[in-house]
Amino acid sequence: MEKAWWKECVVYQIYPRSFCDSNGDGVGDLNGITGKLGYLKDLGVDVIWLSPVYQSPNDDNGYDISDYQAIMEEFGTMEDFDRMLYTAHEQGLKIMMDLVVNHTSDEHVWFRRSRKSRENPYRDYYIWRDGREGKEPNNWGSCFGGSAWQYDGATDMYYLHLFSRKQPDLNWDNPKVRKEVFEMMTWWCEKGIDGFRMDVISLISKQPQLPDGPVGEGGYGDFSPYVANGPHVHEYLQEMNESVLSKYDLITVGECSGVTVEEAKKYAASSNKELNMVFQFEHMDVDGGEGFKWNHKKMHLPELKAVLSKWQVSLQGKAWNSLYWCNHDQPRIVSRLGDDREEYRELSAKMLGTCLHMMQGTPYIYQGEELGMTNYPFSSMEDFRDIESIHAYQEYTEKGIVKPDDMFDYVRYKSRDNSRTPMQWDDTDNGGFTSGTPWIGVNPNYKTVNVKEQRNRADSVFHYYQKLISLRKQYEIIVYGTYELLLPDHERLYAYTRALGDQKLLTVCNFSEERQNYEPPKEFVEGQAKRLISNYEQVSLEIQMTLRPYEAMVYWL
Repeated sequence: MEKAWWKECVVYQIYPRSFCDSNGDGVGDLNGITGKLGYLKDLGVDVIWLSPVYQSPNDDNGYDISDYQAIMEEFGTMEDFDRMLYTAHEQGLKIMMDLVVNHTSDEHVWFRRSRKSRENPYRDYYIWRDGREGKEPNNWGSCFGGSAWQYDGATDMYYLHLFSRKQPDLNWDNPKVRKEVFEMMTWWCEKGIDGFRMDVISLISKQPQLPDGPVGEGGYGDFSPYVANGPHVHEYLQEMNESVLSKYDLITVGECSGVTVEEAKKYAASSNKELNMVFQFEHMDVDGGEGFKWNHKKMHLPELKAVLSKWQVSLQGKAWNSLYWCNHDQPRIVSRLGDDREEYRELSAKMLGTCLHMMQGTPYIYQGEELGMTNYPFSSMEDFRDIESIHAYQEYTEKGIVKPDDMFDYVRYKSRDNSRTPMQWDDTDNGGFTSGTPWIGVNPNYKTVNVKEQRNRADSVFHYYQKLISLRKQYEIIVYGTYELLLPDHERLYAYTRALGDQKLLTVCNFSEERQNYEPPKEFVEGQAKRLISNYEQVSLEIQMTLRPYEAMVYWL
């Protein structure tokens, strides 16, 4: 297997709005991040992925960009960014920017010009279509509810927005658009950033006919068959690689909605003509409930194991995996797949970290995951800020598809806002996040779940993550070893081995509060394997072992 620094690193995602507020306005900012870089260095991560910090009207919390080469005023100035970048590099940390180029804000100068007239030179920067018999050009629904088309009276046409109506989709078939995007990316690379996480990059190439999609629960057509991994997406990414990415030593990961293993091999092939790796969502959709996100369904462990193992085995030697449980678009994993009751919260958080970090791929830690932060106890819809959650509740209750009480429970459980509540630094007001009024509620458990308490306690989740990260840097097998699943049908245990040369690694995780009997491979027992990490103090490796609630252990031979 070819080695690379981005295969060996650990990435930490920061959601700037919720990380640390330096000026008391209730919103996290760049100077707040700069002040906490020492914390991230202490944790042991190598790369910081920043969710968007560009100028934006904030319809979708910064994922609607009005100027790619300016900083959102709430976050600070370009000088603040430069200082953060310099300080990070001084401490050996790299900065990966969020690249959002499937769409812009409708307040971007390109779109303001585009909507002026049908003849405007910028018209073809976006996807405009005439209506169909007085209605939208096709039946596509937006990811955030309602139609994916917005009527614009000035020119009597509709523009496409796969997300919010304030996020018009760029027309990547226009070479001028690609040139503008590549020039902007080069500008950031010349500034010294270290990589790009590419938002919904698999959606940039649409089938030109834009046919109607199969109708789903909300009554709108599904655009994904004609948009996800579209006809020219690989061609455009190869052009991006040749024009920009290949000229710098970068880490690149594409958020690829609807990606299959076969498509991932194209996006992230070891020949490296497109990206280093992709984010796939198949394991996050195990509790999707027939494609309907909003539910209470729990992940079925055998199904989860099958999905993760498929990606581990299929990409081996052909492409590279990204490993994640959490990000800004997912609820907190300890509440979703672990157990956030106080008795088991830390044990299950450590177990989940162990299970993921011992796999092959680049691990991503989302802010607060290293503390075992939990979902927020939302009490009403007024507590939410996320456009997706608010629109989903309105649409499904108003149409009578889901009862209001049920939909509220689903949104409370699955909302993206669960991961967007402020970072919990200490037990002072607002968890030490801000001296002002936070833009979204702080989880009331900050009194006991916070950075200060965990850094001072040797058996905390924070120190456990420190050890997980340090093990990856000590043992090459954790990064490059091949993967083999054990007990594929077991309902409670996730066990797998890794192999590199004559070395072997065994990881066993109990995903339940019940004790589980397990018989490890004889070679590990007879070979007197060394224990690398466990979330319980007293453990043994016997022919027949019993795993305690949410127990995790890793042995090396």
